Amino acid sequence: MFRSVIKPVALALSLAALSAPLAAQGSMQAMGNQPGKPPLSPRDSISTTVAGSAIKVNYGRPSKRGRVIFGGLEKWGNVWRTGANEATHFTTSKALDFGGKVVPAGTYTLWTKLEESGKWELIVNKQTGQWGTAYKASEDLVSIPMKVTSTNPVVEQMEIQVKPAGKGGEIIVQWDTYKAVATFTVK
Repeated sequence: MFRSVIKPVALALSLAALSAPLAAQGSMQAMGNQPGKPPLSPRDSISTTVAGSAIKVNYGRPSKRGRVIFGGLEKWGNVWRTGANEATHFTTSKALDFGGKVVPAGTYTLWTKLEESGKWELIVNKQTGQWGTAYKASEDLVSIPMKVTSTNPVVEQMEIQVKPAGKGGEIIVQWDTYKAVATFTVK
């Protein structure tokens, strides 16, 4: 009797073990990644100190790959994950003041509201650990106007920078033909 139960269980376990790598390949391919090749949108991180505040950003770096990005892939009027795949995480060790909008020390996610008029907003959201399409507006802490300019040449792979400027710094997002900047001071 036990022999007849053990064989189906062993078969089921063997099939499950074989299907796990196939499922992982399927999810990689769904994200545009191919087994054995570098990811199309690799994770990157920056860590810097600006006016005494330790700042870290962890984000996915999508590439243009001949696509129309803003107004095409990323629709005007929508909230963009400001990167690829997992949500972009932002950590600061001190409070940052973005023109009267204060972000306390802590870890957040960054999103960007895209407007064709060039009035983009950097959104600092309290929810963390989520996939980049799981945006919850109810968790927004602040929405910060960004200065948007055109870049030349085209930026093929999206990048985020944090640079010192004045008594604080700038968060810079560049991709395709756009550069968006949010300026802050450290409190």
